Amino acid sequence: MSDLQTLMTELGKRARAAARQLALTPAFDKNKALRASAQAIRIDARLILEANAKDMAAGEAKGLSKALLDRLMLNPARVEAMAKGLEEIAALPDPVGRTLAEWTRPNGLAISRVAVPLGVVGIIYESRPNVTADAAGLCLKSGNAAILRGGSESFHSSSAIMTALVGGITACGLPKEAVQMVPTTDRAAVGVMLRLSDYIDVIVPRGGKSLVARVVEESRIPLFQHLEGICHTYVDGAADLEMAKQVVLNAKMRRTGVCGATETLLVDKACAKTHLKPLVAMLIDSGCEVRGDHLAQEADCRTLPATEADWSTEYLDSIIAVKVVDGVAAAVDHINTHGSHHTEAIVTEDAKAAETFLQGCDSAIVLWNASTQFADGGEFGMGAEIGISTGKLHARGPVGVEQLCTFKYVVKGSGQVRPG
Repeated sequence: MSDLQTLMTELGKRARAAARQLALTPAFDKNKALRASAQAIRIDARLILEANAKDMAAGEAKGLSKALLDRLMLNPARVEAMAKGLEEIAALPDPVGRTLAEWTRPNGLAISRVAVPLGVVGIIYESRPNVTADAAGLCLKSGNAAILRGGSESFHSSSAIMTALVGGITACGLPKEAVQMVPTTDRAAVGVMLRLSDYIDVIVPRGGKSLVARVVEESRIPLFQHLEGICHTYVDGAADLEMAKQVVLNAKMRRTGVCGATETLLVDKACAKTHLKPLVAMLIDSGCEVRGDHLAQEADCRTLPATEADWSTEYLDSIIAVKVVDGVAAAVDHINTHGSHHTEAIVTEDAKAAETFLQGCDSAIVLWNASTQFADGGEFGMGAEIGISTGKLHARGPVGVEQLCTFKYVVKGSGQVRPG
């Protein structure tokens, strides 16, 4: 443990030194490094895919689920998406130095609130190796140093991606310690990392419930909490059936292993006679297991009975819970009771019902007539995201470059002194 403590402390010290330099790095230089990193990923694509093949083989041998393997898998399109993501981040306005507010006091003091980097960001994540590029890019753009601890199942993939990133960063004269990866799969490294409060300013956990619970329990460092994605789609009585089918199918089945996948379908009893059966049949015919209340079971005999636990479960798989509710107020109540405050959607042609839903759901993202799988920083035009925060302090929803900044007050005077 002493060796591990020494290793992690050295990472922290180097990151702190790099963060001081990055905070003063001009936007041009940061963007140049991001574009160079994108090109390095393209050049190293073959090596990255070879590394990912090792992780995939090990994951299959360990019996990882289909959803987890999908998260882990890289292909040429996903590698190119990482590179494009870095270029999109480079194209964003520089978040550092923004004047967030300014005013002048009666005594002549000019006060402004100015965006500055957080400092050192620690990211602990599982499975998805593309997070390595997204997190590094977002931190670099926002003037922060990053310490990344990926899951053991993606260690080879993340290491190959990190090699490309560091090559691009150093080629542009920025410190290689701007982005560092914990070079061990020892789970004890996470515990040490969570105690490095002298060097890390914020921790971002991205992963399953057990990982996040551990981080919340052990961390001595402030968190951007990315809890479970227990997301809902509510089909209102005034919903167009064809639109509802299209939205629900995409929300559940486009990629079942992402945190924005719908896990519970709620159907208004006002349209249950016309909408419930075709929606349930569509899901089952598409390979999704449906666990429903008694009305959902009556609508399609292939529906399995839902238990109370199903209403609070993030499946990350081709499974969905279905329940009939009595109107939009009941849907909102169910969501606020059983959800994880992540992402919720309503399908309806009734603007009043939509507004009730959008205002009533206590979640980071709410949508009207759109799939919950749009819960993504890239889809929001943020280039990428470091995670989706389900907390309410500092950042909520997709955490992009602006959310990776804090602020300080700059006060300019002309010799003013405070009266006694």
